[in-house]
Amino acid sequence: MPHLERDRWVLIWGDDPLEWLLTSEEAPARWVALTGLLERPEDDPDVIAARAAAVSSPMVQELIAGLPAWGTAAVVPGHDSPAYLPNRLHLLADLGVRGGDDERVERALDALGGHQTDAGRFLAWGKAPRRPDPLWGTLPCDTHAIAEVLIRYGRAGRPAARQALARMAADLADTDQGPAWTCIPDPAVGFRGPGRKGEVCPQVSLEALRAFSRLPEAERPDGLIDAANTLLDVWRDRGSRRPYMFGHGFRFKTVKWPPHWYGAYWVLDTLGRLPALWGPGGDPEAARSTAELVACVVAYNVGPSGRVTPGSVYRGFEGFSFGQKKVPSPTATALLAQVVHRFADLAPAVAGVDVLALAGARGGTGTPRPPAVLRG
Repeated sequence: MPHLERDRWVLIWGDDPLEWLLTSEEAPARWVALTGLLERPEDDPDVIAARAAAVSSPMVQELIAGLPAWGTAAVVPGHDSPAYLPNRLHLLADLGVRGGDDERVERALDALGGHQTDAGRFLAWGKAPRRPDPLWGTLPCDTHAIAEVLIRYGRAGRPAARQALARMAADLADTDQGPAWTCIPDPAVGFRGPGRKGEVCPQVSLEALRAFSRLPEAERPDGLIDAANTLLDVWRDRGSRRPYMFGHGFRFKTVKWPPHWYGAYWVLDTLGRLPALWGPGGDPEAARSTAELVACVVAYNVGPSGRVTPGSVYRGFEGFSFGQKKVPSPTATALLAQVVHRFADLAPAVAGVDVLALAGARGGTGTPRPPAVLRG
């Protein structure tokens, strides 16, 4: 990372955790620090060694060994569950795992891409309202999440992924809030999912944006930046138009580890790959809203010495530093810092945000949990 950009990033973050991360016993944290903070290329010898150590680490190997089943062997849990296979594969990718690293991961990827409708939507084995037995069905939450996983593991060029991405591009719609993605009924059972018809679905839209943002710009569909701005409109309109089941208060701003659902972390992780919206030459209003989100995610999650102690966790990860709420986690710190550092250009705007003065979803103000690093 250039020195000036690093200074700007630290202005946002507070105390610099880099040295702590680079000397951490957690190999994935070291790899994320090298690639996400120092921006070392993948072919850098130190990066190669760090990724090899991350993939072979007890943390990653335990997560691979516990990969959830897919298909008729197991009913799909909620899309927000850590037991949903795409969510676990996203976590492993965050920690350094890539296509070809492990045969168990390859088998899981084969399973995900093995069931698809003629229209290009991926299928999942699950329960549906008014149906006594599980069946193969599909919602955008399945197609979008699976497509992104396949991209992350180097399978974007395979026919199944290409067909799904074409379907996703065609499903971009004019919603009540602007161009975005909506809940689409499952053709087998007619179940559409939560939310009002014609409204943007924040999670489905975020998943689509995440997937397309990982492709080269020339391969992204037209209207992607406008759709990303619609997601920011959802944040801007949070006091007057709350999407069904999607709030923007304490839980939205506080990362639940490991992150895999609609929240400030995932929104920023996505926007960081779309700087044409909020960066130099972009939309000033989008830049302001993005700066608010960055300020919130720092204020609600970063503690003394620039370290992240998880404030909210999913069960089942107690053996990992990011799965407990007692001491700072190198892996959680590295992952969140990687997201925030992409917004170094917004440092002055972020520093000017008074987090406690921001209107909440019901018109009130949020209160970050202590210890917080506040700007303003």
